[in-house]
Amino acid sequence: MGATTKSLRQSVSLPARLAKRVKSLAKAQRISANRVIVDLIESGIESKEQEKQRFFALTGRLTEAKDAAERERLKKELAQMTFGE
Repeated sequence: MGATTKSLRQSVSLPARLAKRVKSLAKAQRISANRVIVDLIESGIESKEQEKQRFFALTGRLTEAKDAAERERLKKELAQMTFGE
């Protein structure tokens, strides 16, 4: 977080096993549990954004694909991303 970024205090309840893992990561990295949680949230948000971009890239490729086999492969890949099948 940048020095000019305003922080907002949030209260979050974590399951005991997850809190233990966060505490363990914090100890291993010698940072606060709060910093670990912020880093994990930021990583998760970035991951979701990348997944979304990949999805739209695949849909774009699907609309432009002329080859039937390629279109079918892209449809299967999109279905797997969407439904996990």
